[in-house]
This record gives sequence, structure tokens and C-alpha cells, in this order.
Amino acid sequence: MPEARRHHISSAVIAAKPGCLDSILAALAGFENVEVHGADKGKIVVVIEGPSTGVLGDTLMRISLIDGVIAANMVFEQIYTEEDEADGQRTDAA
Repeated sequence: MPEARRHHISSAVIAAKPGCLDSILAALAGFENVEVHGADKGKIVVVIEGPSTGVLGDTLMRISLIDGVIAANMVFEQIYTEEDEADGQRTDAA
């Protein structure tokens, strides 16, 4: 039996140096698998998606290397597999 496909979704919080928020947001716009959900007072909340935890970790590392980023920390990770859906509907309680 083939292994079920997985999709990983993570939230992360990025701390920015004062005055760097706009340049960091511009850099994040260039990431294919990153979506900004909020930014205020030097903090940015993002969602990162990918096929594996490794891809998420690599993306978070690349984010941490953006000029002006003080820290980039993963907060939560959810893994979805093909079995989590039946007829296009999620089967979990969420």
C-alpha cells in the first residue's frame, strides 16, 4: 500500500528589529509557501505550508536570515494526510 500524502501547516512568529518591519514584509512576499496573517509592533505572524516538517524548518531558517529579523519561532504544526479527508470533507473533529 502506498504511503499517504502529507501536507504540513505551521504558524510562526517573527520578531523584527525596530524600523525593519516593512522590509521584512517585502521579503516575505517573495516566499511561495508563506502567508502573512498579521504584523504589528515589531511582530509578524505567518503561516508556512509544505510537504514535510523539513521544508517548514528550512523555510523558517531562511526567514530567520532576512536582514532585520531578530528571531523566527515555530508556534504550531498540523499535519494533514490523505486519510484525513473523505469525499473532499475533513474527517477530524476540527
